Amino acid sequence: METEKLNTIFIRCIGNNDTIIFAGYELSKYIEKMDPSKTASVEISQACEYRKEENTIWLGLNDDFMIHGFHIEIKDGLTDCIFIDINHSSGIICGVNPRSVLLGVYQFLTQAGGRWIRPGESGEIIPEKCFRDIEVHITKEASYKHRGVCIEGANSLENVLDMVDWLPKIGCNSYFIQFRESFTFFERWYTHKYNPFMEPGEFSIENARALVEIIKKEICKRGMVYHAVGHGWTCEPFGLEGTGWDPKEFDLSPEITKNFALVNGKREVWQGIPINTNLCYSNDVVREIVIHDIAGYLEKYREVDILHFWLADGFNNHCECENCMKITPSDIYVKMLNELDQLLSEKGIKTKIVFLIYFELLWPPQTEKIQNEDRFILMFAPITRTYSQPFATKGEIGVLPSFTRNKITLATSVEENLSFLYAWKNQFKGDSFDFDYHLYFDHYNDPAYYSISEILHTDIKNLKSMGLNGLISCQVQRAFLPTAFPMYVMGKTLWEDTLQFEEIAKDYFEHAFGEDGLRCKEYLSQLSAAFNPPYLRNETEQISREVAEKFSKIPDIIQSFSEIMIKNRQQEDKSISKSWRYLEYHTNICCKQASILVCKAMGDKEGMLKQWFSLKEYVLKNEADFQEAFDVQMFISAMKSKIE
Repeated sequence: METEKLNTIFIRCIGNNDTIIFAGYELSKYIEKMDPSKTASVEISQACEYRKEENTIWLGLNDDFMIHGFHIEIKDGLTDCIFIDINHSSGIICGVNPRSVLLGVYQFLTQAGGRWIRPGESGEIIPEKCFRDIEVHITKEASYKHRGVCIEGANSLENVLDMVDWLPKIGCNSYFIQFRESFTFFERWYTHKYNPFMEPGEFSIENARALVEIIKKEICKRGMVYHAVGHGWTCEPFGLEGTGWDPKEFDLSPEITKNFALVNGKREVWQGIPINTNLCYSNDVVREIVIHDIAGYLEKYREVDILHFWLADGFNNHCECENCMKITPSDIYVKMLNELDQLLSEKGIKTKIVFLIYFELLWPPQTEKIQNEDRFILMFAPITRTYSQPFATKGEIGVLPSFTRNKITLATSVEENLSFLYAWKNQFKGDSFDFDYHLYFDHYNDPAYYSISEILHTDIKNLKSMGLNGLISCQVQRAFLPTAFPMYVMGKTLWEDTLQFEEIAKDYFEHAFGEDGLRCKEYLSQLSAAFNPPYLRNETEQISREVAEKFSKIPDIIQSFSEIMIKNRQQEDKSISKSWRYLEYHTNICCKQASILVCKAMGDKEGMLKQWFSLKEYVLKNEADFQEAFDVQMFISAMKSKIE
């Protein structure tokens, strides 16, 4: 009986918080996976207060323990701090909120040698280690408050659940379910409209709503910061579904269209897309309808931590009526924000509201000012920026261009994009974050994912100097072919921004690929440079024999690494084996991409289309083999824009 007790590790969760209890079960699961003898048992229980016990790990909030120097006043619920003091299977993991306790568990397991190299069980690298030999002492505040992902792409429910589960394991704390029900992102996958080799399916808004409810429960279980909506506030309040970007024909009554922006003498759905349609914002009734709809949504969905209130996802389509012409889009937007804050305050709703600076809203207001800065979070969304250069912290910042209604051009340079941010920051001193698109389409401009990882790392390290408190990555949920390295870099750097890029790279590749991991790192670095991402971004001369010759050498780079890939096909560790299997699929894709680029650089359009047909057929036919790692629909969309 005494021996049995010695082989038992006790986990005590203080209180009855679901996230802390979940953290206890996660810790128990991985302790048992680590145990080399497979004989250790773990018992989980709840307790009212802390008391020191042997073979016992205590999980709780900082106020549950008398820890010198760790009684931190956290006002916003977004900051994550952890304290870990574990020695010989006894000690404490605590945080300033339940989510931080869960993050603390994963940080403890990381220090013990565990790694999560991509979402899902196949991404787990859990070493065999005697738990009693593990000693970890950490006091840490996350480098950034906002650390998360926004849903994009074509996804199954499992893809999203795997992402939500993975994010805290790499240090992230937030998930953003875009739109009211994220219909378009699920419909793309479940109907398989883009893939003639898969059986067509059906999908409805009701299906999407049911999936969102499941995802929300998983977000809440982990205590994650739940961001919601964004698109749709300019159409849903008027009875038009804002579910995506597919254009439709509408026959609407004047009672509806009178609320729309007057553009070129007409009030109509902009290019057939409701979420791209701006409104007549100078009309008091229009603004009232919108803000009351937002308030009603928040009264219904109290679980939302941060609600995004965006205007239309279009530009050069703001209202040209006499009253709207008297005020800039940003001024009327700020007026609506203040009206919304007043209404929410009257209703006792304390939810944070995100406003975005994007398209016309990049120009700051001239007369209006946000009254209650504590209510709002500024979201910088530089969707047209280049990813050939990172955000700069030194040097000249571009001059703010003059604003001309419905005749704006969109900035690509980093300097000009930052000029808009700094102009807004001169007026708004509240919380803010970067909403960026490294892994939305741009990673397809860097097929090896190495260069974009370096840009992402530098961008994150520079956010503080830009006055931004983190990053929400607007991205596909499946960006793991050839590797999940970009997201690994993102999570690690947002958690600890002093980490160097090479340090993260060494850690990732050694764990993801085993003994030949560093050779794999050098291979992908070389391949990334060979693909010349600025060329794929159309930032350099597109017809060039010299460039074509360089692209023609890509198969040689791949061939020179083939022996190492063959050697590693049958790795004993299933997670490492899968990493190498994905890399083999990747080589086939890259060889075909190289052929396309050779033809493109030579001006051989017929040859380019022929090679493109071959590549497209390959990824469509093999999609089932790498579905959880590679978003074929978004890849095809990205490539089509360059080829067809």
